[in-house]
Amino acid sequence: MSPLPSMLNSFWLWREVYSKLGISNPAYKYWKETPNIKLNNKYVFIQKNTLPPKYDHIEPILTDLSGYLPIKFASDQLHVNEHIFSYEKMRLYKEFEYKFVEDVKFVNIRKFFRENGIRVGKSSVVQLGKLQDLELSAEATFYKLKNDYAIVVYD
Repeated sequence: MSPLPSMLNSFWLWREVYSKLGISNPAYKYWKETPNIKLNNKYVFIQKNTLPPKYDHIEPILTDLSGYLPIKFASDQLHVNEHIFSYEKMRLYKEFEYKFVEDVKFVNIRKFFRENGIRVGKSSVVQLGKLQDLELSAEATFYKLKNDYAIVVYD
């Protein structure tokens, strides 16, 4: 399976961590032993099981994001407008599972890929779109979805 749907399996949303701990927003910058990643220059995530000992008691109550991605980042990675994940009137909206954590909307990409039998390699590029908007090549794998949508995986 691609790193795309598994990207946040070992990370916590920083906004949730600092909110529940009642500490300042930039505190993670001073935690040398706590790796972090930033997606879309907007969302900061810190690695699980690396919180300073003073704060590690919070981990059991944090939200597991395994298989989930923020909708903005997911739309960028799938090369599709984020409206597909934002509005119930969009044709594929109900095909995805969503979760809100501290006012950030996440989409379960792993479940969607698994249910549709989509296989993606580590260096693959994935594009979700309407059938007429997608370009196919000899190296691409095509997955037809509902409502005239498809996913193309370019290896």
